[in-house]
Amino acid sequence: MIDVLLGQSYYLRFDAKLWGAQQPYPPLGALYAAACLRQAGHRVALFDSMLAASEREWSLSLERETPRLAVLYEDSFNYLSKMCLLRMRAAGLAMIGMARARGCPVLVSGSDASDHPELYLDAGAAFVLVGEAELTLLELVDSLTGRRPSDPGGIRGLCYRAPGGALVRTPPRSFIKDLDALPWPARDLVDVDRYRRRWRARHGYHSMNLVSTRGCPYHCNWCAKPIYGQRYAVRRPEGVADEMAWLKARYAPDHVAFADDIFGLQPGWVERFAAAVVERDAAIRFKCLSRVDLLGESVVAALRAAGCRTVWVGAESGSQRILDAMEKGTRVEQIKEATRRLHAAGIEIGFFLQFGYPGETREDIELTRQLLRDCRPDDIGISVSYPLPGTRFHERVSAELGGKRNWTDSDDLAMLYRGPFTTAFYRALHRLVHKEFRLGRLRAPGRRRRARETVSTLLGAATLALDRRRLERLARLPHAALGPLPRGLTPEAAATPSPHTPALDAWRSPQEAEQENEARVGRKAGGDGAA
Repeated sequence: MIDVLLGQSYYLRFDAKLWGAQQPYPPLGALYAAACLRQAGHRVALFDSMLAASEREWSLSLERETPRLAVLYEDSFNYLSKMCLLRMRAAGLAMIGMARARGCPVLVSGSDASDHPELYLDAGAAFVLVGEAELTLLELVDSLTGRRPSDPGGIRGLCYRAPGGALVRTPPRSFIKDLDALPWPARDLVDVDRYRRRWRARHGYHSMNLVSTRGCPYHCNWCAKPIYGQRYAVRRPEGVADEMAWLKARYAPDHVAFADDIFGLQPGWVERFAAAVVERDAAIRFKCLSRVDLLGESVVAALRAAGCRTVWVGAESGSQRILDAMEKGTRVEQIKEATRRLHAAGIEIGFFLQFGYPGETREDIELTRQLLRDCRPDDIGISVSYPLPGTRFHERVSAELGGKRNWTDSDDLAMLYRGPFTTAFYRALHRLVHKEFRLGRLRAPGRRRRARETVSTLLGAATLALDRRRLERLARLPHAALGPLPRGLTPEAAATPSPHTPALDAWRSPQEAEQENEARVGRKAGGDGAA
């Protein structure tokens, strides 16, 4: 018998868009937790849901390992975990039930559980670990296994039900200040060869993940921070270079993805990191996420020296008015300058874009489309404004939220509040902007083109005129006024509507039904599966 079986509820198979992209990474959060438990002397095993077919594999793992405790430790370094997707929530609740059916107590850590602990406790979890959880997990596992008998009520960072059913929250736990004191993730628990085969079959190279920081101190008012809060902790750059050198020697990946919210925020950190990488011969092509106001000349030069291939930035919008409303703290001119600097250094840039923020107009949208034409980024990811608990954005629109408060999967793109335009409009805009972007890349001089990409892009371009007309038509449709749910239709069913749900069809107004039909037709004709 092992002491702890760790898992998570994000299944790549359950997210059609990401399943199509086939860029899986092991769950760093669970691997850090496993390493901490093992360092303290506990026997651990890992259930890696990322490549699993379904929750049934978790059940088989429970049967095989017979753990004393089961832990769902969501990967807070994976932005999809922070989005609290309904399909993954359902998987987590099912996994709790499977463990409880075997008499195995369940502990849960993650963004959704920190926001809604009662959901997980009512599903059968014994404890929810709120916020940054490695130290909380260590204390609780020691207590529950009898190594250091103690009352869980004296452990900080917990939420649980008292014998009478009342919700108990212990005082919050302080954040970990010295990240270098943590052991490296327990990667030996992962079938790295399986990931390698998946990556090379689809992309021709193998990418692994790594993290050098935790948290973000900036104040974008739509960004949820239930795990690390409004703080920023950073590892020593030399320690990160040591881990890269070890990865290079042990697994020989072709590429590394840094999962930091912001890479190298601390002044001089990137320069020290580059020097350490060169000194250790640890360079591996990598991508990271930064801010346009951090990408000065010396930082860009250091990124190039360290082997950086791609920098993603939260460009968000080409409208300064929208950036200011988001409290982003950046300017459109900085987006353009960062793009110029990175391209001049031979480094790719990716833009994360966000549509649907309150007050957005067609003019703001056109400014964002023009930004793409002016800057010609190497990749884009598009989302719509998503109100998550704990944000000022959520507080602002909370009165407009309906029964559905989370996306089902990452390709949902539902407007969860009464935004500037309808869900169908933003889904059509997502499709159109991606097609325009891919066509622009195809026409870019000097760019290497793959045959499959060229054919796909040209097929998409053939329907651009239709997509633009559809967008104009959807822009004129008003938001439907939705009344109470019909008898027998649950909020969960309404949150994931099917075209074969008659009760929901009757509930929709004619305008909403037309919008949904437009979305279905558009997806069949030109869905692209891009970010």
